[in-house]
Amino acid sequence: MMFLHPHWTTMDNPISEFKTLRGLERIGAACRNTWDGLRWAWRSEAAFRQEVVLIVVASVIALLLPVSGFQRLAMIGVLIVVLIVELINSAIEAIVDRISLERHPLSKAAKDIGSAAVALTLLLAFATWAVVLYNRFM
Repeated sequence: MMFLHPHWTTMDNPISEFKTLRGLERIGAACRNTWDGLRWAWRSEAAFRQEVVLIVVASVIALLLPVSGFQRLAMIGVLIVVLIVELINSAIEAIVDRISLERHPLSKAAKDIGSAAVALTLLLAFATWAVVLYNRFM
């Protein structure tokens, strides 16, 4: 077995040029990639835009509610988790579409599983909000 320095590449072991960045250059590239990903999701994914609007409105409501700091963190944090899972779902969909636009049972399964992950995360967000509000106002 051949061991390579982490920044060396061969035809058998290709390493992305982006993996060779270090220090502030790596952090800068990561920030640009993050911004590009968010912009792509905003422009390309209606569900992402809808969830961002929902999260902004719900976060303002959470900040105005007479709940503890921890409850507020849970209420807003679980909404951020929804966005995270939506972004992962969008990445899965992009990869599947990049490979092929043909209908295939595995492509459908990958997209359906990603969608199910988003749905479960939305259920978790709803349950979190329901428990916090029930405990505060009932």
